[in-house]
Amino acid sequence: MNVNNFRFNLGGKEYVPLMIGGMGVNISTTELALSAERLGGIGHISDAEVMHVCDQLFGTSYTSDKRRKYADNINNPDKSSIQFDLELLAEAQKRYVTHTVSQKSGNGGIFMNCMEKLTMNNSAATLKVRLEAAMDAGIDGITLAAGLNLRTLDLINDHERFRDVKLGIIISSVRALSIFLKRAVRLDRLPDYIVVEGPLAGGHLGFGPEDWKNYDLRSIVAETIEFLKKENLDIPIIPAGGIFTGTDAVEYLEMGAGAVQLATRFTISREAGLPDEVKQHYINSIDEDVVVNTASPTGYPMRMLKQSPTLQYAMRPNCEGLGYLLDNSGKCAYIEAYHQAMGSKGPNERLSVNGPTCLCTGMARYDCWTCGSTVSRLKETTNRLPDGTWQLPSAEEIFLDYLLSEDHAIRRPALEKQF
Repeated sequence: MNVNNFRFNLGGKEYVPLMIGGMGVNISTTELALSAERLGGIGHISDAEVMHVCDQLFGTSYTSDKRRKYADNINNPDKSSIQFDLELLAEAQKRYVTHTVSQKSGNGGIFMNCMEKLTMNNSAATLKVRLEAAMDAGIDGITLAAGLNLRTLDLINDHERFRDVKLGIIISSVRALSIFLKRAVRLDRLPDYIVVEGPLAGGHLGFGPEDWKNYDLRSIVAETIEFLKKENLDIPIIPAGGIFTGTDAVEYLEMGAGAVQLATRFTISREAGLPDEVKQHYINSIDEDVVVNTASPTGYPMRMLKQSPTLQYAMRPNCEGLGYLLDNSGKCAYIEAYHQAMGSKGPNERLSVNGPTCLCTGMARYDCWTCGSTVSRLKETTNRLPDGTWQLPSAEEIFLDYLLSEDHAIRRPALEKQF
C-alpha cells in the first residue's frame, strides 16, 4: 500500500493527497509549489513579507522605498507612525500570485499560506488586502495560519470569490477548531479543509512553550476526526508535522485523513528558497541541534536549529523597511528588548539583546533556520558527494518517493555524475 492508492477530493476536484506546506519567507518558492501542482498535488507559496519577496524576485523597490519614507524614524523606539501602503501591498500580492498561478501546467492546486500574525501595524486592513489581492490574482486556495483570527472570514465575506476559493485553517487542538467553527457557522462558510499540525512541526507551533511535549499528532488527528463525526461535518483533515516517509503518510490516510502536509524534506530540494549552504546545514544537523525556543516576538514557540544566525542578532530593528510583526500600536517585543539593551550597555561593552530576535530580518535573510523535528534524518534521503557535501534532490524526486514508497523505505535520488 502506498500513497498513490489514495486520492484527495476537495470541492469536487481530485488531487494526489500530498500538500507541500507554505514555508516563508520564500522557502516554499514558486518553483517548489509548481512542482507539486504539476504532479497532481497541492503546493503552497507563502505571503510572509510579500513586498520583500517581490523585491528579490522582480527587482521592485517596495522595501527600500518604504525605508526611505520613514528614514527619520529609524532610531525612534516608537514605530506607531510606520504604515504599509495598502495599494502597494495589494500590487505586490497580485504580482507574486499571478507570477505563480500563470505557470500552472498540471492538475494540482496552488494555495497560499497566510500568516495572520503578520499584523503589520494595521492587522485588519493589511490582512484583508493580502487575502483579497490573492483571490483577485487567481489563487486556488488560502490556508490561514499562525493566528486563527476569528474575524478573518468577516474581512472577506463580501468578496466575489468568498465561496469559490478553497479556505483552510491550521489548528493544533479540537478546542481551537470548535471556537473557529462557531464563527464560521454564523457566516455559513465552513472551512474547506483543516490542517491539523502536531508538536513535531517546524517554525511556529500552536502550543505553549512547554506544552508541546505533552501532545502527539496521531492523538490530535483521531480526536479531530471524532469531533467532526459528532458534529456531522464532512470537512477533510490534513495532518502535518513529523511525516517523514510515504508509509507515515499512508498510516494517516488509513485513519481517515484526506491528505497530508509535508515540509521538512522539501527544505533541501533544489527548488526550495534556502541558500544551498543552509541546506547543507540542515542535512548535517543532529538531534541535539534542534531546539524549541521563544525567540519569536509573536509569543509563539518556534522550532529551529540552534545554530540559526538570528539567535545572535543584536542589530537595530528594521521596521522602517520591513515591520511585518508590528502590532496595531506599532510595538514589537524585539524593539523593546533592543532599546532596553542599548540603555544598559556600557561604553566598551558589546551589545547583547536577550530574549526575542528580529524575526522580520532573520526570515528575510534566511538566518532563521526553522525546521521540523525530523531534520536530522535528512541524511537518509540523499547522497554524500566525494567533496563531503550532500546532493540536493529535486522536489519531484522527493514528491514521488512519498507517493510510491512502501514499508518506510526512502529512495535516494540518482547519484549525480561528478566532473
